[in-house]
Amino acid sequence: MLALAAAAILWTGVHVGIAGTALRGAIVRRITERGFMAAFSIASVVSIALLCAAYNTAPVVILWFAPPVLLWLLLLAMLPACVLFAGAVTTRNPTAVGGDGAPIRGMLLVTRHPMLWSFAIWAAVHILGNGDLASMLFFGAFLVTALAGMPSIDAKIAARNPAAWQALAAATSLIPGARNGFPLGRVGALPFAVGAPLWAVLFAAHPYVIGVSPLG
Repeated sequence: MLALAAAAILWTGVHVGIAGTALRGAIVRRITERGFMAAFSIASVVSIALLCAAYNTAPVVILWFAPPVLLWLLLLAMLPACVLFAGAVTTRNPTAVGGDGAPIRGMLLVTRHPMLWSFAIWAAVHILGNGDLASMLFFGAFLVTALAGMPSIDAKIAARNPAAWQALAAATSLIPGARNGFPLGRVGALPFAVGAPLWAVLFAAHPYVIGVSPLG
């Protein structure tokens, strides 16, 4: 379990403690942006490999047993997670290019961080559903990274291009639905057309790929 805790700290430290702080700028000044991205990519691959290896060999320490009704609710919670993920990959995200004034459309009308919210929901669902210490450490690392990444990205955009950030912040929100609600008509059908089948495939394949049914 110590190896898993260390791997979780390493993953979180790389993504929150370095990429999300002023330390990133200091490193970039020494090794250039390209050098930082190469080092960051290597560190990310190594840390997630260590995290997965440690999780697969960690002892099972049960903290709670999720009742069947909770497992059904968590299964349903994965549907919006899949829709958010689909909305993220089918819509050009202006936060990825620094808030460049690109029009806000699709899932970005709901939140400017649909990808990170999809991972946050996915991680929270697995923490609550599995109920063991190893899952809390493993999925907790992704949950912390996703939640901390949202304000970190916003702060980078605001510092890099204040005018573009003002326009972006006025058009969408960090919290899903906080500014525009859930305008399904304006979001379009594509995120749902991709996300719903993805959810069904993940549910059907879970026992065969992961080895356990989402419903216990």
